[in-house]
Amino acid sequence: MELTIGHLYPDLLNLYGDRGNIRCMQKRLEWRGISAHIKEFQLHDNIDFNELDIVLLGGGSDREQKLVCQELQSIKSDFKQYVEEYGVVIAICGGYQLLGSHYQIGAETISGLELVDLYTRQEEGRLIGNITISSDLFDMPVTGFENHGGRTYIGENVSPLGKVITGYGNTDERDYEGVHYKNVIGTYLHGPLLPKNPELCDYILTKALERKYKESISLSPLDDTAEIRANKYAQGRK
Repeated sequence: MELTIGHLYPDLLNLYGDRGNIRCMQKRLEWRGISAHIKEFQLHDNIDFNELDIVLLGGGSDREQKLVCQELQSIKSDFKQYVEEYGVVIAICGGYQLLGSHYQIGAETISGLELVDLYTRQEEGRLIGNITISSDLFDMPVTGFENHGGRTYIGENVSPLGKVITGYGNTDERDYEGVHYKNVIGTYLHGPLLPKNPELCDYILTKALERKYKESISLSPLDDTAEIRANKYAQGRK
């Protein structure tokens, strides 16, 4: 078995160590004897989504998001088809905001990729700190670090990734965090996200393997003692 992971624009979207998510997926595959091929794409590179099993969009500043979104407009329909055909996407912070219809920054509107039913609006103040959420997808809480001025509002056709235990989440209401649509996960959690959330990482890998090989996949267990310790240590931290 093998998976190809596409890392979109790591030179622009790598805020708070998002590249570590690639490394985590790669190692958790290799430890199970599954080959992991990493493809990094820079601006103006051709992207063939048919060759990718997982796509990572990391976080970046407003300026970098604008550059990336302008670049992706030309392949938006291909990206949309990939999503609708259950392609696996993990989008972090700025990448999460790009999934929606638009990002409103004062009088300026940045057009999004329209992959998922959501939009983002920049509001006064930043939502900063450690965050823990509970998700019906996982037994363990999901932990990370958030730092965002945008507030993201999700539509009725999608589900939140989880409910906020501590921290802020999508908006100031401290209610729900992230989005889940088909095999797309969007979230504000940096850190990087996956090393201390092994269940989330394995969920992504499993969905990608099942889509590629058209069969039910049960990943062999790993010794996650260190990962679980990191997760528990991060829970509830301010």
